Formats: sequence, structure tokens, C-alpha cells
Amino acid sequence: MSAFGRKNGVAGMSPGARPSFGVARPMKGGGAVPREAGGGQQFPSVPNELPSGDTSAPSGGGSNREDAMSRLADRANAAGGSVTSEVGGFEASVHKIKEQVLPRLLERVDPEAAATLSKDELSEEFRPIIMEVLTELKVTLNRREQFALEKVLIDELLGFGPLEELLGDPDVSDIMVNGPLQTYIEKKGKLQIAPIQFRDEAHLFQIAQRIVNQVGRRVDQTTPLADARLKDGSRVNVIVPPLSLRGTAISIRKFSEKPITIDMLKDFGSMSEKMATALKIAGACRMNIVISGGTGSGKTTMLNALSKMIDPGERVLTIEDAAELRLQQPHWLPLETRPPNLEGQGAITIGDLVKNALRMRPDRIILGEIRGAECFDLLAAMNTGHDGSMCTLHANSPRECLGRMENMILMGDIKIPKEAISRQIAESVDLIVQVKRLRDGSRRTTNITEVIGMEGDVIVTQELFAFEYLDESEDGKIIGEFRASGLRPYTLEKARQFGFDQAYLEACL
Repeated sequence: MSAFGRKNGVAGMSPGARPSFGVARPMKGGGAVPREAGGGQQFPSVPNELPSGDTSAPSGGGSNREDAMSRLADRANAAGGSVTSEVGGFEASVHKIKEQVLPRLLERVDPEAAATLSKDELSEEFRPIIMEVLTELKVTLNRREQFALEKVLIDELLGFGPLEELLGDPDVSDIMVNGPLQTYIEKKGKLQIAPIQFRDEAHLFQIAQRIVNQVGRRVDQTTPLADARLKDGSRVNVIVPPLSLRGTAISIRKFSEKPITIDMLKDFGSMSEKMATALKIAGACRMNIVISGGTGSGKTTMLNALSKMIDPGERVLTIEDAAELRLQQPHWLPLETRPPNLEGQGAITIGDLVKNALRMRPDRIILGEIRGAECFDLLAAMNTGHDGSMCTLHANSPRECLGRMENMILMGDIKIPKEAISRQIAESVDLIVQVKRLRDGSRRTTNITEVIGMEGDVIVTQELFAFEYLDESEDGKIIGEFRASGLRPYTLEKARQFGFDQAYLEACL
């Protein structure tokens, strides 16, 4: 059950809504069942009328225990099976013609010469050749089909094949390829299947190689895991057989072309006006901030938004495994780790880069994500004149975030007692910003917590803001309220040094 209460309604598509890529199919035990009116077989419609004589239901409406258990029973008894992407209609006909044209086109084109041209130039060069091949094949196309065929062929030769269509859709935030026949996408926080397919496993593997080769990485049977990035900053993870049993798997986390600001997050409903003001002041006043949250909760987005408040005169260094941060500052130098070579030598870790960054005269050091012993190096940086440093890590609550930082330091070879580690964290970190992706797909800033200090061997915290779950609307949207604790912030002294003490105090009370 979600930490934000039980579900009172059934989420469904609004009338007239039309996904760009086929119809979303609900996942059920690895298979799929067509959605029916009233919620379908997976989530049967919840009756609005209560059984006679039953007045025990909450006033806001919703399902009783029997309805909830019946939904569980339906899900448990659902037929299993695999779901594959289906390509139909106009797209299917274009792809079918592409399979006939592509081999003949490659016979007439020099791949090295084609790689030097832009997509527009290549399109002009290809047009007469494509018409010639179509004449040979005795295929007649209208103008719309010709343009579609040209785009598909150029995507195949210069781009990422079937993925280009999804990468160009601004509504798609995640792309998950599970082998050549199945691709899922995330739109507005909800997963749905995408109507694209790859020819075979070799085709998909070729696309994966093209992605990782762009950033000097490799993926094969000896190194079956790879992290990479696209030109727009989108993060890519590739895993290939024998580790992936369904074939090559590609996971792409897309980022908005337009930089997200704190004001935009406030307008999206991710935080309240007072929380936005407090975070702006925290970023400007060089507080050390840790952004905590689960996978896909918006940690990197929050970090990018906070970076907007950094003074343009400050020198900022970012350190990541695969560079995906896009700070909005003029004096910003991104650094990226390096994996080992074929002999297992030459690896440069995040810890190595943090130590080297201290010699590069940074004002702030920002870590995209901490996973291990490099946490201690970041804390050392925070304590050696680099106030305003930030990082993200995976944790489900501010208290768990502190525990994870302690555990990550203990994972290294540092021989210091746990009490000293806790004291180091308490003296270094000022704020913990907790972000969550709720079950309705929305992303909220659920906690802003101060780290005050030590009381015995326990780190003491003080919550400034919290999101409180209230109810759920009929269309499945979670309704809640952002509440300030009304406590005087412990970090007020830092805000006073920059002249923001009054505004910061008013925002927190």
C-alpha cells in the first residue's frame, strides 16, 4: 500500500484522449488485456452505490474491503503471456517498403560519404536515388508516403532507427526497449506500449552500439553493461546478452529541452509557493543540499533547477558517471568518469575526480549521484570551503538518506568509527530535499528537512516542510497539502550572511 493512503477511485483516460503511439495497454502479470468500459478486467469498476444497510464507507466514496479483495483476486487469476509492440496501418506499410528499399539503397550509397552530410543534405541526395529504387521495385507511393519513407531511411542510416520517432516526441519522458519486439514508453507518469519494432536482435544491437560509440563507450559480450548519453543530455543504459535474456535492452531517460526552473516545478504542483522561496534562498545562500528520492522521482531535475540560483560568478564543477546535468551557469565545468579498458586498467572513479576537483579552485562541487565511498570525499569538500555543494542519492525518506550516507562511507576502506562519520555528516549537510513519484504519476517535493547536529550518537533533524496526503479524486489523482512546520529554521544564520534572513524566516513560518 502506498505511503499516501489507499486508492479511492480508478484512473482512466479522459474522454477523447488519444495517445500519439497506439493505445496504452494495462500490464498484468506480464501480459495485457484490452481495456473495457468501466475499468476493464484488471481493475473492475468500483460501484458508486453502497450495499443496502452499509454505512461504514468513508464519506469521500470509494471501494470497500470486498471490492479491494476482488480486484486482487482478478489480478491473481489473470492469464499470463508476453506483450509485443504492434505496428499497424500506415506505419506498417512504410516499414515494409523500407525493408525492400534499404538493401538496394546501400548498394548505391557510400556510407562514409553519407556520414559527413547533415540529415537535410542527405535527404536531398537520397530523394532521386529512392525514386530510382522504387521504380525498379515497381512500387508507387504518394507524396506523404515518400516523405515518411525518406525519414525512416535517414533515421536508419544516421539516427537511431525506430527510436528516433520516440526521441522526437516531447511528451515521452522514458523509453524502455525490452528486446527487438517490445518497447514501452512513459507519458505523464504512466507506462504504455509503443508501436515500434526492430527487425531483429542484430538490428537492435547495432542501434545500441551506435548510441554508446558516440561517447567513446563500448558494449559487447565482454562488457555487457554500458552507461551513455545522447547529444541532448538524455541518459542511456544498455545491457546486452548474456545478461539480458530477451535480447538487448535499452533504457533512455529523456530530459526537457527547456530548462526546468523552481518556479516551473511550483506551477506543476510539485511544491508550494513558500517551499519554492525557501529552496531559492537555500541555493543562493550556499547551503549544502542533498536531494534524496527513488528512481525516476525527479532528483536530477530538482538539482538542475536549484543550480539556477547559483551566483554567475561562482566556478562550479559537476562530477558524474554519465554526464547528464545541464547547469544554467556560465562558469561550469562538467567532469565524467572513465570505465576500465579491456585489460581492466585505467578506470577513473568519482572519488578520483572529487579529489582532483579540489585542486581546480572550485566554488561548488556538485555530484550527479553518490553510490559509494565517494560520499566521504564530498563531505570533506563541503567542510573545506566549498559551501553550496550538492548531490543526489537514492533514499525513501530524509532519515533513511542520512543512514545511507553513513553506510556508503563504511563501504570504503576508511577506518574511522561510525560516530565520527555521523558527526561529519551532521556538520556538512544543511538541507535534505526529499522528492517522490506518487502512484498517480505525479512528482512532488514531499519533505524539506534541516540537519541540525548531533545529540549523543544520533543525527538530529528538523522538518521545515512536508506534503500531507488528504484524498484521491475520481480520476485517480492524489490530493494533498504542502504544510510548513512553523519552526524557526536552524540555517537562518547562513541566510542572514547573504541578506535573506527575513524572507527565509517568513517562508518557513
